[in-house]
Parts: sequence; C-alpha cells; structure tokens
Amino acid sequence: MKIILLGPPGAGKGTQAANIVDTYGVPHISTGDIFRKNIKEGTELGKKAQEYINQGKLVPDELTCGLVASRISEDDCKDGFMLDGFPRNIFQAEYLNKYLTENNVALDKVINIEVDSELLIERACGRRICKNCGATYHIKFNPSKKDGICDVCQSALTQRPDDNEETVSQRIQVYLSETKPLVDYYTEKNVIANINGNQDINKVFEDIKAALA
Repeated sequence: MKIILLGPPGAGKGTQAANIVDTYGVPHISTGDIFRKNIKEGTELGKKAQEYINQGKLVPDELTCGLVASRISEDDCKDGFMLDGFPRNIFQAEYLNKYLTENNVALDKVINIEVDSELLIERACGRRICKNCGATYHIKFNPSKKDGICDVCQSALTQRPDDNEETVSQRIQVYLSETKPLVDYYTEKNVIANINGNQDINKVFEDIKAALA
C-alpha cells in the first residue's frame, strides 16, 4: 500500500497516520523525521539540510525530494509506505511522480482530509502533545484519561507555542495557497479520496479504510 496523506494543519493527520500504520503495517514517512534521521547520522544530505536549518531557512525542494527518495528506496518501503507532509507543492509532486515511474512504483491512493477552517482553529488551539513519546491529544475531542498527563508514558503534556489562533490561521492560508493545488493535481491522476474530516475521529478512519479497500 503506497499512500500520500494530505490535509491542512489540525486536520487530524497525526491520529489518522497512526491508525493507517497500525492497520496496514506500512512505515510512516514524514519529512521532519527524515531530516532528523539524516542529521543524526551525519549523511551528506543531512549535513546540507542542517546548514539551511541553522540559518533559519527552509530546506530547498530539491534537497527535500532527494531525502524522501532516499528514504522510500530503503528495504522497509518495498511493500508500501505512507508519506505525510510530502509532497507540499507541485514541484515536489512532479519529482515524486518521476521517481516512482522510473522505479515502477504506483501510488495506491492519496487521502485528502478536508476540514472547515473554523474547526481547524479550534482543534489546533486545543491540541496537547507529549514531548517524551510524541502521543497527541486534544482537550475537547481526544482528551487524555488524566488531565495534562500522557496515557502512554505518564509524562506531562504540553501545548505547542505556535498553536494559537493567529498562527494557526496563517498556517491554514499557507496551506491553501501552496498545498491545495496538489488536490487538483492528484484529482487529475484519479488517485485521490476526499475524506470529510469534520466527523468523529473513528468515522474519519472508517471512511479512510473504505477508500483504501
């Protein structure tokens, strides 16, 4: 199963990504994880990425694409993968399409989670994260059993400093201008499944499973 997961900030991609990985047994590939892995291992691509990050700059598309291509060429991706946070724009989508075509790999589905902007803001501002194990919660929609404490490892939950209304609204606008054209791109390729993300978390995953069936 080769999947791309699309959706604006706060659409619940983290929760659904975990569900997909558990159900289908594919590696979860995010650009953030790839950057951290390559930087930690001191690879050439990692060193180049670190230079841009140290300068407070975005890692260029070409470098990001190279890192992703390197990752999905690893053995654990032979039977499938789920890309989360990549591609972010048409350049990256075209690169990925060329790479997959050259390696005789076909995408099975692009899952696009759609959520109303007002709900996205409410979700993001109520999000809580465990810095220790990475588990995510929401004070209203997916609370931890004990207030402020992670169910998994019992560590304290924190709120990301950028999870405020002004910053979230800005992130949504960036998404709409840069990433939403991908929806049209993959619609033309007839591989997209638009999922109503305004629903309950479990109903969203039921719809995702139906789309992947």
